[in-house]
Amino acid sequence: MTDNYNAAPTPISPRWPRAIATVFGLGFTRPAPGTVASLVALPAAWAIVWLGGGTFNGRLLLLLASILVFATGSWACEHYSRTKGEPDPSECVIDEVAGQFFACTFAPLHLLPYLLAFVLFRVFDITKLWPVSLAENRIPGGLGIMADDVVAGLMAGIVLAVLTSIGIL
Repeated sequence: MTDNYNAAPTPISPRWPRAIATVFGLGFTRPAPGTVASLVALPAAWAIVWLGGGTFNGRLLLLLASILVFATGSWACEHYSRTKGEPDPSECVIDEVAGQFFACTFAPLHLLPYLLAFVLFRVFDITKLWPVSLAENRIPGGLGIMADDVVAGLMAGIVLAVLTSIGIL
């Protein structure tokens, strides 16, 4: 019996960071891969909240999923962007999934709020209003690739929370 405990670790295959960063190739769709990834994230977010009971617990579950996607995406985008030699490859769309998840965390589990979460997130992500632009320009690497979309998602979420609290949603 051999003892592999002290064996050198094997390097991570570049396939995993690529698969995660591009959401299993979704980032290669044209046109508008970010919008496509955001659309795909909507039913996934809905399912997570629904599986959590559709109430506070479901939103908490989506928040945890958002954090997990953010952490995993930061790692994957860091590796993938280094491999590509580009600071923010357009095919990295896991950031859109994370941002859309964060936005949906604040949305009631109904069609209109989820559609509004999508529209608001895309508007904030595409226009790069401050503080989205600050996150994009100041944070390097995989964390920076993810950060601007998370900020855009949180901004959309704040708008949704306000609209919900005043009874519009």
